[in-house]
Amino acid sequence: MTSVFVRIKLSLLRNGLRQSSGRTAVFVVSIVFALLFAAGQLLGMLLLRGHAQAATLAVLLTAVTALGWAVMPLFFPSGDETLDPTRLVMLPLRAGPLVWALLVASLVGIGPLFTLCLAVGAGISVAHGAFAVAVAVFAVPLVLLVCLALARAVAAANIRLLTSRKGRDLALLSGLVVAIGIQVVNFGAQRLGQAGGLARLEPAADVARWVPPASAVGAVDSASRGAYGAAVAQLLLSVVALAALLYWWQRSLTKLMTAPDGSTVAAAGTDTGRGGSGAGWARLLPEGRTGAVVQRALRYAWRDPKAKSGWVTALALGLIVPVFNALQGHGSVYWACFAAGLLGTLMYNQFGQDTSAFWIVAMTVSSKRDAYVELRARAVALLLVTLPYATLVTVVTVAVLGDWGVLAEGLGLSYGLLGAMLGVGAWASAFFPYSIPQDSAYKNAAPGQGGLAWASMMGGMLLAAVLCGPLIAVAVWTHVASAEPWVLLPLGAVWGALLTWGGLHLAAGRTARRLPEILTAVSKA
Repeated sequence: MTSVFVRIKLSLLRNGLRQSSGRTAVFVVSIVFALLFAAGQLLGMLLLRGHAQAATLAVLLTAVTALGWAVMPLFFPSGDETLDPTRLVMLPLRAGPLVWALLVASLVGIGPLFTLCLAVGAGISVAHGAFAVAVAVFAVPLVLLVCLALARAVAAANIRLLTSRKGRDLALLSGLVVAIGIQVVNFGAQRLGQAGGLARLEPAADVARWVPPASAVGAVDSASRGAYGAAVAQLLLSVVALAALLYWWQRSLTKLMTAPDGSTVAAAGTDTGRGGSGAGWARLLPEGRTGAVVQRALRYAWRDPKAKSGWVTALALGLIVPVFNALQGHGSVYWACFAAGLLGTLMYNQFGQDTSAFWIVAMTVSSKRDAYVELRARAVALLLVTLPYATLVTVVTVAVLGDWGVLAEGLGLSYGLLGAMLGVGAWASAFFPYSIPQDSAYKNAAPGQGGLAWASMMGGMLLAAVLCGPLIAVAVWTHVASAEPWVLLPLGAVWGALLTWGGLHLAAGRTARRLPEILTAVSKA
C-alpha cells in the first residue's frame, strides 16, 4: 500500500503541473526559492557551529517550524489534495496501514525537503562528539516525522470543519494571520537587536527544548554537553510524541471511515429556537427600515466571507500598528488614528458589497429620503463597532505611551477622521460603485472596474484627509500656543458628525437619481 500511495502522490503532482504552463512555472519558481532559502539557512546553521547561542537558535527554529506544520492544514486545506482523508472513505482500507502509507507519501514535497534541511542544519550546529552525532542521526529524521504526523493528525481531526463553509472562511483569513505574524516577527527582531541578541531567547529555548519535536534537537545539545540522561529523556519525548500523533491520526481516520456525518444522518431538532437568534440585541434597534438595515449589515459582516475578512483585517491591524509602534518607543497618539482610518474604509462601495442582491434594496428606494435612511442605517451599523473600537485603540495606545495628557487630542482626531471617512465613503459609494466578484477570494473588483475601485478608495481617502484639515490646524495651534488640547475632543466629535451628515445627504441625492446605473455597475460579473 505504501508504494501505491507514493505513486499516487507523484501522479497528482505531475498531473497538476500538466494543467497549465503557468502552474508549472509557479511550482518551479517555488522549488527554486525554497531550495535557495533552505540552503541559506543550512549554511547559516553550519556557520553558527560552536557559537554560544547556536543551540538556542536551533531549538527555537525547530519549534517554530513545527508550529507552522500544525497550523498549515487549518489555513491552507486545499493546498494538498492528499490532506483530505474523506476521499478514501469508500475504499476497503484499514486505518493502521493507511497511516503509514500516507506518512511515507507525505515525504514527497517542497515542505518536507525544507524541514529536512532545517533539521540537518540544527543537528550539525549543536552536535559535538561521537555520542551527540549518534543522537543526531536519530533526531533529524524524528523531527521531520513528528512535523509530518502533526500536520496530518490536525488535518484529519478537523477535516469536517475545513471542508465546510466555516472552514473556507478560516482559509480566507489566512492572509491576515500571515500579516499579523510578520508584524510580530518584525517586532521581535527589533527587540532582539536592541540589546542582548540571542541571549534574550535563552529562557524560551530552555522551555522549548523539552517540547517535541524541538526536544530532539535539545537531545543533541544535551549529549554534546555530557548530559546523557537529559539527552535520552528528550529524545524519548519526541518518540512518544510521534507515537501519540500516529495514534490520534489513526483514531481520526477510523472515525471518518466508519462514523456517519451530517450528509447521512438528519440533524433532528437543530433548528429549534433558531428563529429567535439575535432577538436580544435586535430589540435595542429602532423599528422600521433603520433597524432592519442595521441587522442586515451586521449579519453580512458576520456571515459573508469577504465582508468578514475586511472587518477582521481592519480590527486586527488597527490595533497592532499603533500599539507596536508605541511599544517600540517611537510611537505617538497620532498612530491611534490609523484604526479610525482603516475602519472607515469599510463604508466605501456599500452597494457593491451587496453584489447582485442589491436589486432587492433598489426596489425599496423610491426617493432621496429612502436612500438617506438606507445609507444612514449602514453608517450606524459601522459606528456600533468602529466608534467604541477606535476609542479603545486610542486609550490602549495612550496607556502604552504613558502620556494621558494627549488622550483628548487623540480621541478628537480619531472621531473627526472616522466621521470624514464615513461621509466620504457614502459619497464614493454613490459616485463610484463597482462589482465585487464572489468567485475569487483575491479579487475586489470585476474586470474593467479596477479604475473605479482605485478612484473610489484613493480619491476618497485623500478627500477625507483634506476635510480633516481644520482639526489638524487646531491641533497644531494647541501645541504652538500651549493651549489646552481637551478642546479637540468635542470639536472632533462635532466635526466628524457634520461630515458624516453632509456625506450621507450628498450620497442620498446621487443614489436616488442614478439608481439604475448603480444597480448595473454593482451587478457586473
